[in-house]
Amino acid sequence: MIYLDNSATSFPKPETVGQAMLNFINNIGANPGRSGHVLSIEAAKVVYYAREEIAELFGVSDPLRVVFSSNATESINMVIKGMCKPGDHVLVSPMEHNAVMRCLENCRSHDVSFSVLPSNDEGMVLVDKMAEAILPNTVLIIVNHVSNVSGLIQPIREIGKTAKELNIPFLIDAAQSAGVFDINMETDNIDLVAFTGHKALYGPQGTGGLVIADEFSHDRIAPLKYGGTGSKSECEVQPSFLPDKFESGTQNAVGIAGLLEGVKYIKKIGLDNIRAKEKELAKRLYEGLSSIPGIKIYSKNNENYASTIPFTIDSITTSEISDILNEKYGVLCRAGLHCSPGAHSKIGTYPDGTARLSPGWFTTQEEIDKTIEAIKEMVNGS
Repeated sequence: MIYLDNSATSFPKPETVGQAMLNFINNIGANPGRSGHVLSIEAAKVVYYAREEIAELFGVSDPLRVVFSSNATESINMVIKGMCKPGDHVLVSPMEHNAVMRCLENCRSHDVSFSVLPSNDEGMVLVDKMAEAILPNTVLIIVNHVSNVSGLIQPIREIGKTAKELNIPFLIDAAQSAGVFDINMETDNIDLVAFTGHKALYGPQGTGGLVIADEFSHDRIAPLKYGGTGSKSECEVQPSFLPDKFESGTQNAVGIAGLLEGVKYIKKIGLDNIRAKEKELAKRLYEGLSSIPGIKIYSKNNENYASTIPFTIDSITTSEISDILNEKYGVLCRAGLHCSPGAHSKIGTYPDGTARLSPGWFTTQEEIDKTIEAIKEMVNGS
């Protein structure tokens, strides 16, 4: 089996991730922050250590500004629904995932509007034209850091600088970038980062969070949900302090234990080393596919793109490509619109979508070569 679906979820995980989760289940098991006994305290330590590691990863000084959620989607909903009031306006990139777009579409019924930032043909935001898109009621700018469709990398530092000059809060969707690219919320002028644990952070599904910049007032965001936090239990009003304000209900502490080890693994390897390897794998895959007649690739082999390789084959549907690779060659990829119809429209692949190959840290050059040969055989046999 050759796993090339890391843009959906990373696999395999570092061994320490599963070991930490098993240890939590077997030896800790208690509810963090709810009781005063030794196991509850031990569980709370695991969660806090994870906050510390993630805060450091994103350049935030206060670990309590790391709010855990189930995934990037919940975190994005937390920001949009917590910040936007009737009459407000939001700006988005043209490459957004449905995590953003469906939430904004839902908010239309509450008189929240949105529009798309100016961009080039590839979907890259044109920073010098951002100011032209700002309206008097614009309250938020949202940008997908790395596209899950094409791998396009947005210039977040430049966007963040302009957003700060325009005094508009800036949220990035880091689902595809966290764990591969250096993100420093202070130097990049990012107010809010929505991240997921199960992709390049090597955590399990059902983990993720929202990181709030040191200088950004969380009072600007209302909670998405209300309930027990283990704090201020004598009061039926939701706590106003971080992270409790946004973390009602029992946390996925088992998952967070795994996520903690995933983040520690990344730091041990080094972001630069991870990015360098993925670039080399993507280059090998890109050049191999480019040599096959009848294939069209919708990414580029340059510094503006991550390791995601979307492609189509003449006379073969994307679903057929995926099925044949899976059933005949044991190559696992994802076909279709990847929950991002707007991004596919931007690059000209809507409504059929593409087949997407996404190598990761654990992918080998041999697996890349076998995949190229499999696709070459598929094309020649079609």
